[in-house]
Amino acid sequence: MTTRNRQWLLKSRPEGPAVEREHFELREAAIPTIGDGEFLIRNRWFSCDPSQRAWMDTDTYVKKVALGEPMRAFTGGEVVESRHPGYKPGDKVTGTFAWQDYSLSDGRDALGTVTRLPDSIDLPAALSLFGITGMTAYFGMFDIGRPRAGDTVVVSGAAGATGVIAAQIAKARGLRTLGIAGGEGKCRWLREELGLDDAIDYKAGDVRDALRERCPAGINVYFDNIGGDILDAGLANLADGARVVMCGAIAGYGNFDDMPPIRQYHQLILKRASMQGFLVFDYLARSDEAVAEMSPWLAAGRIKNPVDIAEGFDAAPDALKRLFAGQNRGKQLVRLD
Repeated sequence: MTTRNRQWLLKSRPEGPAVEREHFELREAAIPTIGDGEFLIRNRWFSCDPSQRAWMDTDTYVKKVALGEPMRAFTGGEVVESRHPGYKPGDKVTGTFAWQDYSLSDGRDALGTVTRLPDSIDLPAALSLFGITGMTAYFGMFDIGRPRAGDTVVVSGAAGATGVIAAQIAKARGLRTLGIAGGEGKCRWLREELGLDDAIDYKAGDVRDALRERCPAGINVYFDNIGGDILDAGLANLADGARVVMCGAIAGYGNFDDMPPIRQYHQLILKRASMQGFLVFDYLARSDEAVAEMSPWLAAGRIKNPVDIAEGFDAAPDALKRLFAGQNRGKQLVRLD
């Protein structure tokens, strides 16, 4: 086992949505020493998520990361040493830890409980389809969106980690499903490789007009990951009784005060529609339910689990930046060397 513990520390807080390498500092520290009731994890994968941008400067459902501390992240790894009765060396685990080679735990992480994985689920899948990302898509779509047979579903940010799963599982349930993404290449990928009924390139024209043309009877479930003008376009095209799922707001990360205003909220009144936000952590006790339904879809090829992998510990800051430049397709992961 190596004697060093590489860490990416938060050096400065970003101004605006962009995340740059200069906001982080690389340091080496001693590997933590375990005590009674603790175990040591060798991290093998980092997950890159839009929520990390909020953690860099805002108190949310957790405190923001302190300057000079390792950058918080969802990670996957293996137990290498243990003095905890519930974990043994070789166990694969995921949790909310940090950008560092080694993490120390007593069975809890920054958001609750460390998850010990069955042999049937590998670490990349545990950080994507069968992790926080997939659970967010599943419970947001089916518990908040509550789609019914014959509904039209629209997912914004449909080429991103959560959006790509939300759109595919709606389609797997037999629903007409459209995605909104940036660039014709991503839209073609959503249609041709992932099987969506249609996709709208928000960079190519007016999204409101495109939704009106392609959803003439209105949108029954609008799963929003973006906020701002894209959300406004969705609200302008709701069907009677529509459900709007508020999953993310990446358009405002970094400065919500400058986020484009929502002007079409009155459509919620006119269409007798509902709009609800949620946090996936309220549903994690039911994760087995989601895994049980999505696993056969994955095995049968009805859904795919696209992951975008950056290689090496050094790649973490640039991989996170890719999310906010719209460069990733599916879940952005970092495989440590």
